[in-house]
Amino acid sequence: MAMRISFRRMAGILLVGLLIEAGFLAGLLISPLVIQLPRPGVVEGAAVRQLLDEAWNQVESQFYGPLPSVQTRIYGAIRGMLSAFNDPYTVFVEPPATQLQSDQLSGKFGGIGAGLRREENGQIVLSPFPNQPAAEAGVEEGDILTSVDHHSITNTTSLDDASILLRGDVGTPVTVQVDRRSALLTFTIARAEINTPSVTWRILSQAPDTGYIAISIFADTTKDELVHAIDDLRSHGAQRLILDLRDNGGGLLDAAVDVASQFMSGTVLIESQRGGHEVDYPARSDGVARDLPLTVLVNHGTASASEIVAGAIQDSHRGVLIGDQTYGKGSVQNILPLSDGSSLHVTVAQWLTPNHRQISGQGLIPDIVVGRTAEDAQAGRDPQLDQAIAYHS
Repeated sequence: MAMRISFRRMAGILLVGLLIEAGFLAGLLISPLVIQLPRPGVVEGAAVRQLLDEAWNQVESQFYGPLPSVQTRIYGAIRGMLSAFNDPYTVFVEPPATQLQSDQLSGKFGGIGAGLRREENGQIVLSPFPNQPAAEAGVEEGDILTSVDHHSITNTTSLDDASILLRGDVGTPVTVQVDRRSALLTFTIARAEINTPSVTWRILSQAPDTGYIAISIFADTTKDELVHAIDDLRSHGAQRLILDLRDNGGGLLDAAVDVASQFMSGTVLIESQRGGHEVDYPARSDGVARDLPLTVLVNHGTASASEIVAGAIQDSHRGVLIGDQTYGKGSVQNILPLSDGSSLHVTVAQWLTPNHRQISGQGLIPDIVVGRTAEDAQAGRDPQLDQAIAYHS
C-alpha cells in the first residue's frame, strides 16, 4: 500500500414499527423501556461522548453473560466506527500487527534471521539466513516450525502471527521448536538486529548484458538499495534493465517516488485530495538509470506503490510493462499511531498516473500481456521474464 506515515510525514417510523412487530412475532421479549425514547436528533459536540458513555454503561450494567474485556470492547467500538466509512482501506490495526508493519517498512527488526513460508500442507517452514542467529543456533532449511515460546504453531497460524512471535527486542531470547524429519528439536536463540533487503538483483545468465532487479516492498531503505544495485549491475556489464514489481503490494509513497525517479523525469503521480485539490509529485533530480533501456514486470499482485511506479514509467514512455493486469489500489493512507501501540489507517487521497488515469478498481493494462500459470511456476518456467528478455534482444 502506498502510505504516508503521519508521525514522519494511511423513512423511519413505519420501518421501526415493522421491526418491533416482527420481533414480537419471533418470540422476542423487549423491555417497556424501549418505547420511552427521546425524539431523534443530530448528535454533536459534547453529546457525542455522552452518547457513547450511555451506550457503554447500559450494556455493561445490563448484559446477561460474561463481559468482554475493556480492550476488546474498545477495539470493537473503533472497528464499528470505521466500518461506517465504507472504505476497505480505512482500518484499525492492533499493536502487534502495527509493529510488524513498522518493521517491514523500516527494513530492520529484532529477530532470529529466518524466512517463513507455508507449504501446500499448511505447515510453516523456516529458511535461515546465512550467518544469522537461527542458522548459527542450528536451524536448517526446511525445518517445520511447531512452537515459539511454547505457543503452538499449527496449520491455521498465520505467517504474520508466527512472525510476531519470533520478533522482539534485540538481545532477548526466544525458544523455537521445530520438526526435522519427525524429530522434535528445540533451540533457544538470542534475537539480533535483522536487516531485510527490499531489493535483489543479478545479471541474467541467459542475457549477460541484462540486469534484473526485483523490489519486494517500498521501504525506507529501498532507494539506497536500488542505487547500489544499479551501480553493481553497470559494473558487471548491464546495458539494459528488467524491473520486477510482481507481487509487490506497495509500501511508502515517498519510496515509490524515489524509485521511479531513478528511471525517469517529469511527473511521477498526481494526488487527488479532499475538496478536489490536486498535487503533482515530480521526479527527484538524482536519477541514476535514465539512460538504460527498461522493461517492467507486473501481475495482479502489483499494487499501490508499485502501481505508482509502473504507471509513471508507462505514461512517460520510459519503459514497457509486461505481464498481467495490476491489482488496482489507488488510494493513499496515513498511518496514525494510537496511545497503546495500535494504529489507524485512514484513506486521505486518491492518486492518478501522470496522464490522469484512475487506478482504483481498474489497475494498469500491460503494453504486452503475458500470463504465468501456477504450472509454469511449479515447473520453474517464467514466460513473462522470457518476454522481457526477448523484447530488447
